Amino acid sequence: MTPKGRKDTARGPLEPNVDKMEAQLTVWAAKIDGLSAKAGHAGVRAGIEYRLSIDDLKAKRVLAQAKVDEYKAAGRDKWEGHQAGIELAWSDLEDAFAELKL
Repeated sequence: MTPKGRKDTARGPLEPNVDKMEAQLTVWAAKIDGLSAKAGHAGVRAGIEYRLSIDDLKAKRVLAQAKVDEYKAAGRDKWEGHQAGIELAWSDLEDAFAELKL
């Protein structure tokens, strides 16, 4: 679910739906919390690798949230200046979830 912009003819350039992005970030935070709880049940060696993956997910989610927050602080008419950073952070987080070995 890459945050894509939407065409808003009244305001001009493509602009994302920030509410949807923040809702997805909240969903991902809950998933990460659930994965953290499960990590305690993994074996010692698997648990270490699993925790490293979870730490990576947490860092990527924080980065994605920071990019969205930067965009909001800059003003919603500044999407073009923030689009690449947000989409890269979003993609990295999606990939990290997909690569996580459960």
